[in-house]
Amino acid sequence: MPAITKAVIAAAGFGTRFLPQTKAMPKEMLPLVDKPIIQYVVEELVSVGVQDIVIVTGQNKRSIEDHFDRPSEDLVANLKSGGKAKLPLLKMVEDISNLANFVYVRQKGPYGNGTPLLNVEHLIRDEPFIFTFSDDFIKATPPRFGQMIDVYDQYKCPVLSVIRAENESDYTKYGFAGGRELAPGIIDVDSIIEKPGKDKAPSNLATVSGFILTPDIFDYLRQAKAGLGPNAELYSNDALKLMLREDKQIIACEIKNGRYFDAGNKLDYIKALIEIALEQDDIKQPLKQFIKSL
Repeated sequence: MPAITKAVIAAAGFGTRFLPQTKAMPKEMLPLVDKPIIQYVVEELVSVGVQDIVIVTGQNKRSIEDHFDRPSEDLVANLKSGGKAKLPLLKMVEDISNLANFVYVRQKGPYGNGTPLLNVEHLIRDEPFIFTFSDDFIKATPPRFGQMIDVYDQYKCPVLSVIRAENESDYTKYGFAGGRELAPGIIDVDSIIEKPGKDKAPSNLATVSGFILTPDIFDYLRQAKAGLGPNAELYSNDALKLMLREDKQIIACEIKNGRYFDAGNKLDYIKALIEIALEQDDIKQPLKQFIKSL
């Protein structure tokens, strides 16, 4: 199969946990200091060679398109009028639109993260690709998707990113993968269980944030969709489970030297905001002093 140069970002959720803020602003555009969450995801994809990024959106998501578009003429004029001091800012906003080739698709179909995949089949065609979410990410060295691509290059099959669960509550938040360990941190998956609880989890490896998928995923998604009951939701893991039933190989890759940021709920968003702020040289010391003062 060819090299991985395409990625799909699911960004059609309503962000109800952040209402009323997300009534008009997509949760993907909530800032982590000076960048929206989704830009961290995009920059990681670009860092591993992704050239074409398909973002699957819903209503009230126009600001995502605007963010990755060229800056407005008014903004450019304002920054140019500021002289040399503002030129780095001008270059920064211009560079955002050149990160990748962006395509936007409006989500249609049943609720669940399997639907955005079916919506983009005509754009992916017969290529392997990365599928990820717009409100969580992993900062790792080397990059998380780079680690996964190395595994894909060896096994030529779907790859799941996994992290070790740290808290008992994780077992009711994420899916968990189990199977035989082929090498340290590399698992030949034989089961995927959604939010199993600690007692029923097949391992302590939580599936989070990112997948490398092969084109046959679309056939299995259609099978999963055909078996849905009324008002049921379609998830990518439904298709992966069907693949396992037919003895298709799926590999779980434990992300090394990484920190998982989940910005999908208020508490974890605030934690991510603080951690990333503490990495900023210009504000970390005053912020530390402020936190201590509390």
